[in-house]
Parts: sequence; structure tokens; C-alpha cells
Amino acid sequence: MGRKGASTGLKRKPAPRFWPIHRKEFTWVVKPSPGPHSTENCLPLAVVLRDVLRFAKTRREAKTIVSNGKVYVDGKIVRRDDFPVGLMDAISIPDADKHFCVLPSYKGLVLQPISSEESKFKLCRIEDKKVVDNGQVQLNLHDGSNMLIKIADMKKPQEDVYKTLDTLKVSLPDKQCLEHIKMKEKDFAVIIGGKNIGKSGKIVEIEKAEGKKRRNALVTIEDEKGNRYQTILDFVFAVGEKQPIMPMTEANQVV
Repeated sequence: MGRKGASTGLKRKPAPRFWPIHRKEFTWVVKPSPGPHSTENCLPLAVVLRDVLRFAKTRREAKTIVSNGKVYVDGKIVRRDDFPVGLMDAISIPDADKHFCVLPSYKGLVLQPISSEESKFKLCRIEDKKVVDNGQVQLNLHDGSNMLIKIADMKKPQEDVYKTLDTLKVSLPDKQCLEHIKMKEKDFAVIIGGKNIGKSGKIVEIEKAEGKKRRNALVTIEDEKGNRYQTILDFVFAVGEKQPIMPMTEANQVV
């Protein structure tokens, strides 16, 4: 009989290029388990502890740290060393008083040190939405989680203010909506895909093109130095209206 199911291993050569691992030192690397982020857009916790933060020298040590409940992701204890952490996830190690947020950079994904107060919330982008029973709207977020929002009167479209690609500031770990950031011009945003990944600034213009999918609309972002970058709306993540809620720094200042 032939083999059933997907491969349980991952070789180092085809692993995502932004993983800080030696490609030829060993053959195998930790394969992320199925979870909120895809393999191409995540880091397994074992790689984070061993290769990024250097809290462990081997995978066995990393597995011991995780299995003992020393690591929190989005405010909850995670006990699997192959758990995938991705964009905007909050990682906390209370025993070391260290807190990090996963942010995009030209390298791919990097860990930005944050304060303990900043680790109590995260930013989530609305990827899709649908109406469910009892006058509620289900918002599907970029990290695989869902949120139910109560609408007072479903017959009044203006009551539903949540649109796809908007951003929610969500409390951790109870996942309650603290703030709603609409995707619009003059917002602060970060580019999460394409050749300009990691660049951040203020949205100068959003193309209003007829007959084109909204996600493919062109967006122009200007950073604090006056440099302008153009990408599609699908690669833009709003992070604040008057100022960025989460600090955005250059990759050379990031772990």
C-alpha cells in the first residue's frame, strides 16, 4: 500500500528562507503543526526558542521549556514545540520577563520586543465576514480565529461598520474587540507582502478602480522620510489611525 497523509518531516533546504537556520549543517528541521498560520508564513516555537532567542541549544531543551508551560502565545499557554506563530502574534516568556510581537520585515517575519502591556492585545485583520443567526455577524480574522459581533438591526446596513481588510485591536486572551481601525486613507499601515514587505507609513492614496477586486486596488504608502511605496490592498495591514498602535521599527533593530 502507498503512503497515506502528508509528510511529517521538513528538510532544511525547502524551509522558508527567513528561518534563521543553517541549511547544510543538518538535514531536518521542525515542521510546524497545522494551526492558525501556514508553513510559509510562520515560525515553529522550537525554532523561535533555539535559533532566534537562543533560550535553548537543542530542540530537546526547547521542547522541555514549552512542555513545562513557560511560553505563552496570545495570552495562552502553548505546550507544543511545533506550534506555528505568525503575523502579529504575541509571544510571552514570563520567567524571563520577555515579550515579543511577530512583525513583517524585508527578511520575512521577525520578533519585535514589546512591553508587558503591549503583550495584552494584538491586531487582527478581517479577512472575511458572514451573517449568522440571531442578528450576529461572524468576522473571520487573519490568524484563523473568528469573532461574533451583535448588530442591533440587520435591516440597516449602516449599523454594520465592520468591513473586510479593516483591523481590530483585540484583547488577550479573551479576544474582545477594543478598537476598530477602518482601512482608509491617512491611516498608518505596514506592508505584509510583496517586494516592499516590512515598509510602514501613512496611506496616501487608495485606488478607486471600477471592475477590479478591492483586494487588488493599488495603494500608495509614504514613510516618515518621504519615500513612497506602491502595493496592492491585500498586502496592506492597517495599524492605527492617528498613530501606530504597535511600534514599527526597521529590521536591524529587531531580534
